[in-house]
Amino acid sequence: MEELRKTNHVFPIVDWDFEDIAFDNGFILDIGSGGERVIGQLKGKDVVAIDFREEELLEAADGPLKIIMDARDLKFLDESFPTVTAFFALMYIKEKDDQIKVFQEVARVLKQGGKFHIWEVDLAENPKTDKEFYIIHLRYKTGPEYKEAGYGMRWPKYPRGMKDYLEMAEAVGLVEDISRLVGNIFYLSLRKL
Repeated sequence: MEELRKTNHVFPIVDWDFEDIAFDNGFILDIGSGGERVIGQLKGKDVVAIDFREEELLEAADGPLKIIMDARDLKFLDESFPTVTAFFALMYIKEKDDQIKVFQEVARVLKQGGKFHIWEVDLAENPKTDKEFYIIHLRYKTGPEYKEAGYGMRWPKYPRGMKDYLEMAEAVGLVEDISRLVGNIFYLSLRKL
């Protein structure tokens, strides 16, 4: 970790427990679900995991159905899923216009009353640093034991806080059900009216 701190701004570790997150029955569309595939660990074969990078999906363990797909252009019919998730995936979408396209597509494929669950780093106000990249460090529990993950990216050009995501959600007809901020990480549950 000390080696990472030399070249990156590393946020303090955050503990996260999923026991109080309720998913509706049916398939879950998980956006950007390569790597640790945390949602896949939670829900296994109920997950349709998409990522535009094949190598990310190849890293993920078996369980979910894996499809190479761009979240800005989802190849599913309208109102196909009761639940969509994005677990530290939106941070890798550099442009706000592209994030808005993702929100539009999520709203389109969500069933009426369906929920979009987002876990993301709060970058509404960036800390003063001369480091070009940031890393978040997460300790999460999907079963009896805690696991750790880290996610890093270059600082965005514009603020990316909970408020910004709520504004994008409102613009496409999604309303806030639950919001939670723990350290520099937030969780949003958004519902389609």
